[in-house]
Amino acid sequence: MASVKIIDLVLHGKATHSYNPPLSMPTYSKLSLEPSQISCNSMNSSRISLRPFKLSDANDFLKWASDDKVTRYLRWNTITSREEALTYIEKLATHPWRQSICLDDQSIGYVSVKPEQGDDTCRAHVSYVVSAEYWGQGIATVALRMGMCRVFRELPCLVRIEALVEVENKGSQRVLEKVGFLKEGLLRKYGYCKGETRDMFIYSFLSTDKIM
Repeated sequence: MASVKIIDLVLHGKATHSYNPPLSMPTYSKLSLEPSQISCNSMNSSRISLRPFKLSDANDFLKWASDDKVTRYLRWNTITSREEALTYIEKLATHPWRQSICLDDQSIGYVSVKPEQGDDTCRAHVSYVVSAEYWGQGIATVALRMGMCRVFRELPCLVRIEALVEVENKGSQRVLEKVGFLKEGLLRKYGYCKGETRDMFIYSFLSTDKIM
């Protein structure tokens, strides 16, 4: 359990629609940090970036998406072929906000923010995943900080971002806390993933909170 450092935090389905924030919602500003201002444990953080996925990322995507250690906490199953990887990337065109985490422009994971619909568009769920090859290097923390700096500007109706994480996944809890998320409580038997119902901690970050 403790060896699994980075996981997909939120148990939600794939988006099948485009996201259009309502015009009547208020907008919020957020502090922006440059990569050089964001610390990383063992490498120059300027090497890390977020960008949209490209079809040419398929081979790199397959490297980590085919790893059972990485997909253990993902709602979707391990991807086993390049064709599946291409199909997944193609579907991301309809996702409201999912960015590839890149190291020297090589795709090694993602940060994803999925807003709710209707009257709840002020709230969204965040998730992220990083290739096992890069666990323990602070990359997920850097990428999540970058994502939080951007998403409140790019989806201006958002006020609150939530994260759900399994109780036993201490590594991902530390990532959230390093970025500035607040642990709000325990949701018992809340998330269903890969055949079992799991206890989850819920974390939140508001548009007025400070990125740490």
